[in-house]
Parts: sequence; structure tokens; C-alpha cells
Amino acid sequence: MGHLDHAAFGWLTPVLSYAMACTGSALGLRCTVRGLDATGRSRRNWLLTAASAIGTGIWTMHFVAMLGFGVTGTEIRYDVPLTIFSLLVAMTVVGAGLFAVGYGRDRRRALVLGGLTAGFGIASMHYLGMAALRLHGQVHYDPALVALSVVISVIAATAALWAALSIRSPAAVAVASLVMAGAVSSMHYTGMAAVGVRVSPSGDALPGATAMQFIFPLAVGLGSYLFLTAAFVALSPMSGRTEPSASLTRPVGGVAR
Repeated sequence: MGHLDHAAFGWLTPVLSYAMACTGSALGLRCTVRGLDATGRSRRNWLLTAASAIGTGIWTMHFVAMLGFGVTGTEIRYDVPLTIFSLLVAMTVVGAGLFAVGYGRDRRRALVLGGLTAGFGIASMHYLGMAALRLHGQVHYDPALVALSVVISVIAATAALWAALSIRSPAAVAVASLVMAGAVSSMHYTGMAAVGVRVSPSGDALPGATAMQFIFPLAVGLGSYLFLTAAFVALSPMSGRTEPSASLTRPVGGVAR
């Protein structure tokens, strides 16, 4: 069994990953609130922006945390297409949950459906990201902790959607985003606690890219996207008819307005 280190850089990666989750959650909830107050194309655009913000924030949180992950006895690399696919899954499924809430006629049913959809999407992103790991050895999981991480993910997503439906003030949204980010981080580290690695030492080169070659630059780019979009939302007027610009309603991965 290889020894797993979840914080190779100390508190830096856990704190920074939580900050990314907070930023994505706050931006996504704020855009959802704007979307629910809007109609027509404007509602759609706000919800697309919210999906890209929450999906990007969760994905960035996961992989910033993974920058501190290491296993003794083996290098770690990442399958690039599968890692990017995990980002697209996060945004798509979170978007499906938001649209269920944004357009559902029955609020309770929409909240349950949206929470389940977004929650399983967040969990799917996490485990797809873990499936992208390439190392010398075999990765296995504790089923009970995996199940617990999925439950936490669904609860976090449902609570976030409830907040979007029920909360309007910026201060309340900020508090809700802190709670949601804490739940997402808890889900991540619960999922990581489920991981075990049986190392098989080998001199063969691993396929894929290292974290610093691929994950770090992409995380920086997505983090910049979040902060720029947050600035746009903060500066845009509070109006039910306000419509975000095309560039900001086009999430990473090419979802066009």
C-alpha cells in the first residue's frame, strides 16, 4: 500500500481550493437568483452563466486540492481528455439541475429533481477526475465512504438550489455560498478518504500530463474566468430584464448562447 498525502503543500491547497469553491458557489447562486427574477432569453443566459460558474468552481476546487495529493512510490499524471470531460460533465449536469429549478412548475419537485441531478453531477465530476489519475499501481475505494460522499454532494446541491429559490439578499447568498463550499470540500475530502492505492513500482513512463503541466495552468485560467465573471455580475444593474453578455454566457467547453 502506498502512503497517501492529501496536503503536500500544507494548508495552501485546502484553503485555496475552498476559496475557489466559495467563489464559484457565490457567483453561481447570484446568477441563479438573477435568472429566477428574469424571463425569456435573459433567464436562460443567467442560468447558463450560473452553471458554468458553479461547475467551474467545483472542478477548480477539486483539482487545486489534487495539486497537494501524492502517493509514495509512484509519480502521478492525468489523462487530459478525461480530465477535461469531467469539467464538461460538472457544468452540464449542474446546468440541468439549475434549469429544472428555473423552469419547473412544481417548486418542491423541481428542487428534489434539481438537487439529485446536480448532486450526482458533482459526484460524477469528482470520480471522473479520479479516474483520470495515472500512476504505477491500482486505485481502490471504500464503498461506504464513496456512498457518504455522494450523499453529501446531493445534500449540498439541494441546499444550494433551495438557497437560490429562497434567498435574495447578497449577504444571505454570501453565507449560503460559504456553507455550500464547505459541503463541496467535505464531499471532496470524504471521497479522498475512501481512496487506497496499491503501488506496483515500475520504471515505465506514465502516460498523461503532470499536475503542473496541465492542471495548474487550467486551474489558473478557470479561476481567472470566475473572478472576471464575478466582476461583471457585481457591476451589472439589478434588473429582472438584465441579460449577460454573450461572452460570459458561453461556459468553458463551448456552450453557446
